Amino acid sequence: MLIKQSYLIWLFAGLTLLVFTACDDDDGGDPGPGEEEVITQVTLTLAPNGGGTAVVMNFLDADGDGPVAPIVTVSGPLAANTTYTGAIVFLNTLESPAEDITEEVADEDDEHQVFYEVSGANLSFTYNDQDDDGNPLGLDVTAMSGDASMGTLKVTLRHEPVKDAAGVSDGDITNAGGETDVEVTFDVTVQ
Repeated sequence: MLIKQSYLIWLFAGLTLLVFTACDDDDGGDPGPGEEEVITQVTLTLAPNGGGTAVVMNFLDADGDGPVAPIVTVSGPLAANTTYTGAIVFLNTLESPAEDITEEVADEDDEHQVFYEVSGANLSFTYNDQDDDGNPLGLDVTAMSGDASMGTLKVTLRHEPVKDAAGVSDGDITNAGGETDVEVTFDVTVQ
């Protein structure tokens, strides 16, 4: 009987130790190298050069990977034949206060690139910022609208893209490779 009790005590102690060592001590800090960030909000603000009303495009996935559908809004149409200065912000709103992922993207600029893919709308983007190697980053952009049109704008934050692949420095995601941190599509109107 004593042997059976000793065996059970050792078995329980071993299982307890296994459970405690298997649990990850997640303190909410930054993920390690190669781990994806949690991004629940993307805000692209396009301010017309020379003044006027900015157009704000916002994506909010309030429950992350939960069942509630994301909310995607665009504050209004873009003016035709206008140049805009654009800035994008990435947040993790599941943290309190919200964690600004944009700072990490800027700090790890050689490991990230934002792509702006337009379909149907007369709208084009150029990069205003670069990583330490002179490759585009995409947190600061210029957008130029053309004649009246409607379409979509897909914004993709890519982690570890191949920045020297064909077309990538011009904003073509086709050969970029890497992993997608977040991808959002906005309906856009130029009028």
